[in-house]
Amino acid sequence: MLKHLMLASGIVLAATSGSAFAADKVPAYITAAVADAGRPADDTARDADRKPAETLAFAGVKPGQKIVDLFPGSGYFTRIFSKIVGPKGHVTAMWPPGVPDKMLVATKAIAADPAYANVNEVEQKIADLPAGKLDLFWTSQNYHDIHNIPNVDMAVVDKSIFAALKPGGIFIVLDHAATPGSGFQDTNTLHRIDPQAVKKEVEAAGFILTGQSNILKNPDDPHTAKVFDPSIRGKTDQFILKFQKPNQ
Repeated sequence: MLKHLMLASGIVLAATSGSAFAADKVPAYITAAVADAGRPADDTARDADRKPAETLAFAGVKPGQKIVDLFPGSGYFTRIFSKIVGPKGHVTAMWPPGVPDKMLVATKAIAADPAYANVNEVEQKIADLPAGKLDLFWTSQNYHDIHNIPNVDMAVVDKSIFAALKPGGIFIVLDHAATPGSGFQDTNTLHRIDPQAVKKEVEAAGFILTGQSNILKNPDDPHTAKVFDPSIRGKTDQFILKFQKPNQ
């Protein structure tokens, strides 16, 4: 994905939440969204590894919310978000300007599908989002890639996400874990990132870390292989951090 993100090197990504979490009870609206018959077989085949019901219960996704799904890929989470937030909510599948058209095909198709009437697809800077309107800003397995875009200032990125959220709004970072203490050194080579470094970076923008989930933790991952390596692909050790914009 980095190769394509490099094409967006001129952008400034702007605008747009620890303890372990165990979802003893997944709300019925999340269960129903994950079970939706309209989800592609390729998506449901990944559910055992990605654990979407538990993950979204931890994130606190609810009906009526306004959500941005940054770098949504094929729309795995976009579709589920749509069914959870319902007709009173909205989901923006967001890409930065300059990404190749082939990366947009899936999310454009979702946005054009009447079954997902509450979804739109945009290619824009995060800074262009209206301030203080979002309930949730989500990025899955891509925060490390933002670090790899030339000339992007991560302080600006995180502050802009902060600005786009309502007071009390949530920022979720789900990503592939790097070796503890490695900071950002593996973002390009292995496509991994140290969760402690992410915490420090995001908190510097004014966010408060309110939760950390081990739902996707894999203690057998040695953190030494690229995440696309067949030996670990789909089974990487992943972390989920939940940050909140203070209410005041």
